[in-house]
Amino acid sequence: MAGFYKCSYKDANGNQKYMASSQMEPTDCRRAFPCFDEPSLKAEYTVTLIADKDMTCLSNMDVASETEVKSTMVSHPRKAVKFNKSPLMSTYLVAFIVGHLNYIETKAFRVPIRVYATPDQNIEHGRFSLDLAAKTLAFYEKAFNNEYPLPKMDMVAVPDFAAGAMENWGLVTYRIVDVLYDEKTTGAATKERIAETVQHELAHQWFGNLVTMDFWDGLWLNEGFATWMSWYSCNVFYPEWNVWQTYVIDNLQQALSLDSLRSSHPIEVPVKRADEITQIFDAISYSKGSAVLRMISKYMGEEKFLEGVKAYIKKHAYGNTTTSDLWAALSEASGKPIDKVMDIWTKQVGFPVLTVKENKGNSSITVQQNRFLRTGDVKAEDDKTLYPVVLALKGSDGIDQSAVLSQRSEEIKVNLDFYKLNADHSSLFRTCYTPERLEKLGEDAKAGRLTVEDKAGMIADAGVLAASGYQKTSGSLSLLKAFDQENEFVVWNEILTRLGSIRGAWMFEDEETKTALKTFQRNLVSQKAHELGWTFSDKDGHVLQQYKALMFSAAGSAGDEKVVAAATEMFKKFSEGDYDAIHPNIRGSVFDIALRNGGEKEWQTVFDRYKNAPTSAEKNTALRCLGSCEKPEIVQKTLDLTLSEEVRIQDIYMPMSGLRSHSAGILARWKWLQDNWEPLTKRLPPAFSMLGSVIQIACASLSTESQLKEVEEFFKDKDHKGYDRSLEQSLDSIRAKAGWLSRDRGDVESWLKTNGFKA
Repeated sequence: MAGFYKCSYKDANGNQKYMASSQMEPTDCRRAFPCFDEPSLKAEYTVTLIADKDMTCLSNMDVASETEVKSTMVSHPRKAVKFNKSPLMSTYLVAFIVGHLNYIETKAFRVPIRVYATPDQNIEHGRFSLDLAAKTLAFYEKAFNNEYPLPKMDMVAVPDFAAGAMENWGLVTYRIVDVLYDEKTTGAATKERIAETVQHELAHQWFGNLVTMDFWDGLWLNEGFATWMSWYSCNVFYPEWNVWQTYVIDNLQQALSLDSLRSSHPIEVPVKRADEITQIFDAISYSKGSAVLRMISKYMGEEKFLEGVKAYIKKHAYGNTTTSDLWAALSEASGKPIDKVMDIWTKQVGFPVLTVKENKGNSSITVQQNRFLRTGDVKAEDDKTLYPVVLALKGSDGIDQSAVLSQRSEEIKVNLDFYKLNADHSSLFRTCYTPERLEKLGEDAKAGRLTVEDKAGMIADAGVLAASGYQKTSGSLSLLKAFDQENEFVVWNEILTRLGSIRGAWMFEDEETKTALKTFQRNLVSQKAHELGWTFSDKDGHVLQQYKALMFSAAGSAGDEKVVAAATEMFKKFSEGDYDAIHPNIRGSVFDIALRNGGEKEWQTVFDRYKNAPTSAEKNTALRCLGSCEKPEIVQKTLDLTLSEEVRIQDIYMPMSGLRSHSAGILARWKWLQDNWEPLTKRLPPAFSMLGSVIQIACASLSTESQLKEVEEFFKDKDHKGYDRSLEQSLDSIRAKAGWLSRDRGDVESWLKTNGFKA
């Protein structure tokens, strides 16, 4: 799935059909034609494609001419489609599509916009993305004060596609599930992901395509900006979705999670080989990059930030830039020394934990910063960087965005009755409060003094600090317990993420302890799940739908009898052919519950739906859930499916990820990776980064010292080229969990006993 490659799909009669698509980023344009395959070596392209007359041919530009040509290869006439010359652009943005395609079109924007798909797809499912694209391009033109420069915009659903989407200038390609949306059979979470994906790729038409990083060490200028803009524009179009609240538990936590490993890398990371480039398309370039921009926008003020962005685009249109060019534009717009505040954030790895000590005698706090590592073993050589930390200090009189901690420690005057660092969690750090202050903040949360972002971020910090040894896990569990009356979806999402982390790390502990943690979860969520219910109506808002689905899933996975009974009844009707018996918002949860409590029959029902579901979204849900059954023979059946022709190579992760919920699946998929190493390396060349992702999934839920040694031993004699970062990050993650268990095994057991969850 690199360069100019072949994709397959099946027509209405089940016959195998083909189309050709392209994926040039980062360095695969050279696979399609000879070129200087570097982002700074821009050129104008005049493309001609020769194909059968009944096929659609697409490229970055609009069609200049179409003529019939004779072929020496086939007897029937063919056509040569010539496209108009492109603007100056990088090789990685060149794109070609050839195949039998249907399309829908809108002229709601200044230039025509189309969504294309193969005949096996319902092209009307592209309507949501099409209409959104028209609004988004118009919005971006105004936001950037710069017109979209191409004469058309095509968006294509591609059957075989390794990435989620690709921003080729004027010809954006997507996985089917990331651009086609059926509102009758697809849940609210998928709609939100599609919106953010479409807006991300369209933001690239300016950030990346019009203004391009000079080399791949500046990848974040493309991906960080496109990520930030997608959330920004999504919030403008759908304010009721509260996406900036979700950002705190999504993108921000992804960034902090990866960057808390010793094997992380700076946002601006030197790359010397092509296979190194693919490995930095990760949470650092995307999520941390966008988090830095979010921090800057808060520090500068959004209006000044966008003013600087406009100047940056205007000055560097059709050219290449480095991070210093961005800092210069933002500094000029704001009058602030942006480079001095922000340069370290892109050039240095990691972020700090701020330890807070309270000085009641003079109503102040002493804040000290140190590098944060998930393994909790920070050495002197790890802790040399002093980050310029935007404190975002919240008090009773508002938020101070101007205060920056640039030294090791500082004393700050505050009103000790109420204060909180990192308001709305807009900055990149964890905060380690005293247990007394954490308890007080819990009271502040109940009193309504904290925002949703504050509450979710505080829960995230407490959970991660416990996992890394800064605090005790019993304190984190008590904090979660104190939020049992919480009413916000995003906060509950983070509560369950942190509880899931504990249950995951304790996966290989004794059954009594695991059962006790499960019982705690059930006690925590059941009442709220029952209150919300699991029926959905048109009156339910976007967030309420996801809230209901979250609590239903959490209660079901914890064995709540009412939820399990309801899911069992829905699944029974579904298996008898009533496919509307399960609402799309809880389809995955019902499949999961049925498979956890079932066997061969239930597995076959879900597998049949995977093969026959009318949409890619439903197929993917079924495929991900197949691993939920922990019976050994079913686990093996799921793993055998992974490398079979039944699963597209792009979807290999899905059945693997479903095995993470039980120890049998976790151990089996690690063994499967070892047993299938040779075929995996052949099917997933390291340069495509897919092998690294498979390694990370296979190792993701391992958590003991013996498992760590086993992974190290297996890879000891392997060539790590192309997946070295993925492997080191996997090993770091296992080390962190093993250390957590060693420190807090007794602490958790004591808490469970004290609170009546374990005898």
